Amino acid sequence: MTPSASPLREKLEFTGTDAPLRDDVRRLGAMVGEMLAEQVSEQFLAQVEQLRRIAIARREQGEPVDTLAARLAGVPLADAEALVRAFAAYFGATNLAERVHRIRRRRDYQRQGGAPQPGGLHAVLHELRVAGVRLAELQALLARMHVEPVFTAHPTEAIRRALLLKERTVVERLVADIDRTRTPPERGADDARIRQALTTAWQTTEAPPHKPSVADEVEHIGFYLSSVLYRVLPVFYESFADAVEAVYGERIALPPLLRFGSWVGGDMDGNPNVGAASVGDALAAQRALALSCYQADLRALGDSLTQSRGRIGFDAEIETRAAAHRALFAEGAVRSRPRLADMPYRQLLWAMRARLHATAGDSPGGYPDAAAFIDDLELIDASLARHQGDHAGRFALQRVLWRAKTFGLHMAALDLRQDSAAHDEALGALEGDIDWAGLPLAARIERLHAVIGGAPVVAPAAPAAQATLDVFRSVRALRQSLGEHAFGPYIISMSRTAADALAVLALARVAGCTEGDAVPLDVAPLFETVDDLDAAPAVMRALFADPAYRAHLAARGDRQTVMLGYSDSAKDGGLLASRWALQRAQVELLELAREAGVAIVFFHGRGGSVSRGGGKTERAIIAAPRGSVDGRMRVTEQGEVIHRKYGIRALALRNLEQMTGAVLRASLRPRPPEPREAAWRTIAAELATVSRTHYRALVHAHPEFPAYFRAATPIDVIERLHIGSRPSRRRDGGISNLRAIPWVFAWSQNRSGLTGWHGLGTALRHGIDVHGLDAMADMARDWPFFAALVDDVEMLMAKSDLAIFECYSRLAGTQHEAFFPAIAAEFERTREAILAIKDRDELLADDYRLRLSIRLRNPYVDPISLLQVDLLQRWRAGDRADEDLLRALVATVNGISAGIQNTG
Repeated sequence: MTPSASPLREKLEFTGTDAPLRDDVRRLGAMVGEMLAEQVSEQFLAQVEQLRRIAIARREQGEPVDTLAARLAGVPLADAEALVRAFAAYFGATNLAERVHRIRRRRDYQRQGGAPQPGGLHAVLHELRVAGVRLAELQALLARMHVEPVFTAHPTEAIRRALLLKERTVVERLVADIDRTRTPPERGADDARIRQALTTAWQTTEAPPHKPSVADEVEHIGFYLSSVLYRVLPVFYESFADAVEAVYGERIALPPLLRFGSWVGGDMDGNPNVGAASVGDALAAQRALALSCYQADLRALGDSLTQSRGRIGFDAEIETRAAAHRALFAEGAVRSRPRLADMPYRQLLWAMRARLHATAGDSPGGYPDAAAFIDDLELIDASLARHQGDHAGRFALQRVLWRAKTFGLHMAALDLRQDSAAHDEALGALEGDIDWAGLPLAARIERLHAVIGGAPVVAPAAPAAQATLDVFRSVRALRQSLGEHAFGPYIISMSRTAADALAVLALARVAGCTEGDAVPLDVAPLFETVDDLDAAPAVMRALFADPAYRAHLAARGDRQTVMLGYSDSAKDGGLLASRWALQRAQVELLELAREAGVAIVFFHGRGGSVSRGGGKTERAIIAAPRGSVDGRMRVTEQGEVIHRKYGIRALALRNLEQMTGAVLRASLRPRPPEPREAAWRTIAAELATVSRTHYRALVHAHPEFPAYFRAATPIDVIERLHIGSRPSRRRDGGISNLRAIPWVFAWSQNRSGLTGWHGLGTALRHGIDVHGLDAMADMARDWPFFAALVDDVEMLMAKSDLAIFECYSRLAGTQHEAFFPAIAAEFERTREAILAIKDRDELLADDYRLRLSIRLRNPYVDPISLLQVDLLQRWRAGDRADEDLLRALVATVNGISAGIQNTG
């Protein structure tokens, strides 16, 4: 039986604990239906319901996909776009209901007072104490711990802020009745607000009419930083301190553990819109955001800290500091407010707000840096602690302190990233328009040493180098006003030799970006392809042996950041080859760093999909090589993952707790040595070679595959989307120059997920045939690296649909027969191997909730997919000139992306 003909038989069943989810799905679904009837027509709603029933019958009764496809073929264009939006509205409501249900489950754990929720800080600390971790050992790790999610502008989703706010309204109203305690009038009012949010969302276009600018992307990320993370950060620390006290019986003072980073405005790699100006603009916008948040907090503190002289004591420095702040301004510029004369805290807070206002306007009297602002907050905190203020406002004050220590005046550290080829071009211009990249490596390194040592360049004013040098000049100026935490590492894409890292130091020297005698930036080589990952140890060995680079490292505390690229390595060699190259590189680099006396920090460039390193961050941390975490985790968050993880405050808090808990476990009690692992590594290397060979034979070696790819996926639509400020390609060319994001995005749109499993089935079958099913089952059960890989692919395959993919494949005409049978056979080979290794009869047999989640969405996603096929055929037949068809196709892309999630 071919995959396209196999019955799906997916029944929709809720367990007792998920009955509230069922109720919320029905409640929201009914409101969406009412909204569609009102906004379009009763007949339209009936059409939607009929299509949904056919889609459900296909899933539950094994009906052929042709039945549904036939009902959608040739639908009038206006109806097609409305249908896409209608189905998207239904599973958008399902998404919100599921998120609220996650909050409900968390509350159930907290309410029961029994076993803590798995993965939470309380549960992790309990496990660690049982494992013998004493409080002193925990505190020693916390003192050097650093967890940093880094938000990128990589586009697979661009929800308008207006729609984000409407989603929040729906969530807030559902959460208000999460325990089913609202009165009928209250519930009626909630329903009215939900209907308003759903209806105005229907009347709002999903994406802006123009491609977003870098400034738009900065604003988009700013929403999550200021509206979500800024709010939940103090709760994170309070929950952590509570968990420590509950487990160890002692309340401790926690050091700052969390920081946040951003690439938006600093990622120059292939984006002509990013440079010195965008770096300055991004940090200026983030500073304005931070200052605005602090102003609101100080206003609230002023309403809270109303203690009066004569009723309670104060530290004398409070009034002295307030007077000193007022003296920074012209006489009368900051009123002393006589009516507050008996309220020293409010007087100081009033003066602090004046200093924040001056800081925002770059006026005299502003704060020179975040440390000065934090010092004022700590002064108030110390006074409250000494004068019975623990329950008189100190709690609120400490919340602001946590925020100030985390967000500073910059909100998020801005990483800088550039392709090594751009540095080569700049150096070639500075050296007199030579072919810098064509010089022998030894000659380049010798010249770089000279420049790093202070030797002048031949053409310091070369126009071709000024854009690169201006970035370093901007760094120098902005560090002085925003502090050392304003910038993350300088990341070098396509790092292949030691010269690529030395080039950054040389260019920084030429631009005058130094403090003392050192370049004040961490230099982070990014190893992206499988070959680059294989070469990474040799590159870093050369750098660690280089005297100029070792001097730079010494000035940076002998700490080296290495970024690992999940996306391009998987696009290059397939998922298994990528994961194995990443695992092996970390092991070898750890050993190399130990020998060199360097502390290495791995920065994981993970995307949202399995094909780009996606999956559960918590599990990935635990599966990492022993010693590779060591208290530090830096990882990219991008695309729809940002919205899924950080769109709702309660879920953002849960995500931060899970990530931190995993770092604690991996650092304090990593998994014990496994005697079988040496043999498993040998098998994994063998399987990676088999998988890579099979994958590359199709994707990179077959001369007709690029044409098939462009016909069997909506890549031509994706390339026209207005969801990112940078081009979809680094440079012109075929698949090799296409960025990994649109590559994966295209294969997820056609429901195949090919980028995540192709080649793996052949490799697993080889492993079973050569090493035996028991050996493979042992690896999948007992080796976290291999278990995570198999589980991730199982999830991806459960979301795939080869019958629908076949409809896309037929768009390729005669190439369909040349490619589809082999691709379908590999899919089936992968599915059968996973089921055999896990000894299961169906995918996700052990993950009821994920099966339920997929089943809830499929009846709405399937029609959109088939509409996309039909619209693609029409659009291409008209030489892609019909803008109305393109608009409808864009709606299908957005709809499928939101429906299947994990797209890019």
